[in-house]
Amino acid sequence: MNDRRTFLKILGATVVAASPSNPLRAQLGVSGIRKSILINMLPRDLSYAQRFAMAREAGFQAIEMQTVTRDDEAMEIRESAERANLVIHSVMNMDHWRLPLSSADPDVVRRSVLGMETSLRNAKLWGANAVLLVPAVVDAATSYKDAYQRSQRVIRERLLPMARDLKIIIAVEEVWNKFLLSPIEFARYVDEFESPWLQAYFDVGNVVLYAFPQDWIRTLGHRIVKVHLKDFNIDRANGRFTWKPIGEGDIDWPEVRRALADISYSGYVTTEVSGGDAAYLKEVAARVDRFLAGQKPVA
Repeated sequence: MNDRRTFLKILGATVVAASPSNPLRAQLGVSGIRKSILINMLPRDLSYAQRFAMAREAGFQAIEMQTVTRDDEAMEIRESAERANLVIHSVMNMDHWRLPLSSADPDVVRRSVLGMETSLRNAKLWGANAVLLVPAVVDAATSYKDAYQRSQRVIRERLLPMARDLKIIIAVEEVWNKFLLSPIEFARYVDEFESPWLQAYFDVGNVVLYAFPQDWIRTLGHRIVKVHLKDFNIDRANGRFTWKPIGEGDIDWPEVRRALADISYSGYVTTEVSGGDAAYLKEVAARVDRFLAGQKPVA
C-alpha cells in the first residue's frame, strides 16, 4: 500500500477542470494531456540544445529520449533540456529488439538487462518517470509461451526491483513482435506483475492493421501510462500499408480522443512519425492540438 501511494505521488498527473465556457472541453473531460515529440524526429546534425529549442518553439512541451550510454552525453541532455524548459518524460530503451529478454541465451538476456538498467538510470538522471520496454519477441526460435514466461520472469526478478528503487515505471509497449496480440491479453500481462511500476505504453498506430485503437484504450484503461501517436493507410485487399502523417491515414482520431477521455488519461502523447524542419514540426504539433480538442487532426 505504501508503495502504491508513493507511485501515485511520483506519477502526479495534474487534473485540469473543464471550463464551462468550452463545451467541447467539458464533453471530452480534458485533463491536461501534454504534447511530446520523439528525439528521432529532430535533426541529428544539430546539438541537443538546438534540437530541444526547436521542439519547444514548435509547440511541444516534452520529449521522449532514447538510451544513452555515455555519462557526458547524458549530462549534456539533462542540461540542454533544462535550458529549453523541455520535459524529458520517458526513455525508449534501445536494446530490446537486438537483445530480447525472451531469448533462450543467458548472455543475450544479461546484455538486455544491462541495457534496461542503463535506460532506467538515464530516466532517473533526466527526471523521466518511465522507460519504454518491448518485453519479448516471438520468432522461429522462441515460442509464444516461452516469450510470455521468460519475459515476465526476467522483468519480475531482475528489472522491477531496480525500477521500484529508482521510482521509474517500466512501460511495456505493444509492437510488431508477434506478442500481446489482444488488449485482453495485454491487460492480463500487466496485471500479473501486481506492481505499480509495470504499466502499459500504448501505441495508437501499432494495432490498426488488425484492430481498433479505441477498443484497446478502453480495455487497457488505467494501465496506460504513456501513448504514442502515428498513422497508417491500409490496403487490406493487398495486405500492404503506408506510413502517413497524423490525420491522413485510417485511424478514427476523434474516437481515439473520446476513448482517452473515457479512461481519464492525463499523461503525455508522443508523436512517432518522420522528422522534418521547423515548419513541419509546427504543423505536427498543430495536428496534435486539434486531435486533443476532439477534432480531426487535419484542418
